[in-house]
Amino acid sequence: MSAVKSGDNVSIHYTGTLADGSVFDSSEGRDPLQFEVGSGQIIPGLDKALPGMTVGEKKQVEVPADEAYGQPMDEARQSIPRDQIPADIPLELGTRLQMQTADGQAVPVVVTELSDESVTLDANHPLAGQDLTFNIELVAID
Repeated sequence: MSAVKSGDNVSIHYTGTLADGSVFDSSEGRDPLQFEVGSGQIIPGLDKALPGMTVGEKKQVEVPADEAYGQPMDEARQSIPRDQIPADIPLELGTRLQMQTADGQAVPVVVTELSDESVTLDANHPLAGQDLTFNIELVAID
């Protein structure tokens, strides 16, 4: 039976949980996730766990924040004057918005602070700074 190696296209089923046991993502009820091992298509800590696995094998993988979505970065948070946000956009803590960079790239942000004068937007990944656990099953090596 062949084992996964870098460059293989694989299919996995997975469930990702946080330290408190809550599920943040799962392929349950969906098609398996397909990607090329070692290509950077998934988080590094999970990618590193696949080589050597065989079809049907299941594994629990602990992925530290630095090998997942990294640590939150202060420079990814920006406070802007409230009057720079169009009046028709509702602003509440936790509201998810999409900003555009100067070159037109869409960047998802979350409202993290509000005052009468300013709005703080956070472009960090929602899972930045969190250690993650994945239960994975290798479904296929294509």
